[in-house]
Parts: sequence; structure tokens; C-alpha cells
Amino acid sequence: MIITNLEYLPNKEIAEHYGIVSGSTVRAKHFGRDLAAGIKNVFGGELKGYTELLNESRDEAINRMTKQATSLGANAILNVRFSTSSVAAGAAEIYVYGTAVRIK
Repeated sequence: MIITNLEYLPNKEIAEHYGIVSGSTVRAKHFGRDLAAGIKNVFGGELKGYTELLNESRDEAINRMTKQATSLGANAILNVRFSTSSVAAGAAEIYVYGTAVRIK
């Protein structure tokens, strides 16, 4: 599966257009990570626990979007975008969406 933020693929022709596909996940903070983040806020530095959490969340959302596109018969997803939002205290949603197509 080709996944890109471009609106088209150079030198490739779109054979079929399947429409918008998306994937999302909602994750909550872990108490241990939250405690470590509080300490880091005092002294500074990267919040590695949160970085890992966000990376895992993006991967899961992309996997879900890819699964949806594959089920439609697509072999590429164009114009991919990410969005995040807070859905509850200590929980956030990662949402990814794009246009599923079949390229020649």
C-alpha cells in the first residue's frame, strides 16, 4: 500500500477512485507516564513516554485506515492528513484520513 500526503503520484495514473478512508484510536495517559511527565515539566526534556504513546497511536490509526482501503480494493491512499483532539480528561484521539485509489 502506497501512503502519501501528495494529492497524486507523479508518473502514475489513477485507475479507480474509492473515496475517503480513515482510521482512529483513542488513548489515555498511563499513570506512570503521567508522573514522569510531571517531573520532566519541572526539569525539562523530552517526554519519551508520551512520544512512544503518540507513535503507537499513529501506527494504529494508519493500520486501520489501510485495512479499510484494502477492503475496497485500493493500492494507494493519497492526500493523507492527521488530526488530534482531546475527547476526555487525559485521553486523546488520533485520526488519520485520505483518499483511497487504485493506481495502474
